[in-house]
Amino acid sequence: MLPADKVLVAGLRSGDEATFVSLLDAWSGSMIRLARGFVSTDASAEEVVQDTWLAVIRGIDGFRGTASLRTWVYRILVNTAKKRGVKEKRTVPWTSVDPDGGPTVDPSRFRGADEGFPGHWREFPEPWVLDGELRQVVGRALDDLPERQRVVVVLRDVEGHTSEEVCAMLEISPANQRVLLHRGRAAVRACLETYFATSGGTA
Repeated sequence: MLPADKVLVAGLRSGDEATFVSLLDAWSGSMIRLARGFVSTDASAEEVVQDTWLAVIRGIDGFRGTASLRTWVYRILVNTAKKRGVKEKRTVPWTSVDPDGGPTVDPSRFRGADEGFPGHWREFPEPWVLDGELRQVVGRALDDLPERQRVVVVLRDVEGHTSEEVCAMLEISPANQRVLLHRGRAAVRACLETYFATSGGTA
């Protein structure tokens, strides 16, 4: 467990190496995964994280505490990754309209208004076990998602951030976050269902 933000901020401002190393160890892995959603290679994602930490060190005196330290750092990361993504000609604006205005999932797969638990799935998903092959399937499914969806799904379902944290990090509305998460999850689920259907239904 990391110390409270005020302790971490004080350590960073004083140049305490142990504080910086503890943050590197705790956050760098998830930062690389998030940056990878904006850029084209792992090496580029690592460079984004390095640039982010440099920006954090240079800008820590300007941290005002209106958001958590982690949210502040991740905002810097997202902005840095977006700029790198523009150079790689891969960035899709968060405000762009999803070209597919239709339903993400066949509506018949959900319970109707006159049924118990309306709006919920009619059938629960299979109990998936993430073995090596299945991890690759999930990884490919995430890679195939539109950038906005991929980043939200990674933050929510891989990194375990709350919806409030994701909205703060990406500076998007709760409604936008919900739509992106739903569409991303639905696409990953469809990919997994195809995988199980073609592999005999076993993980």
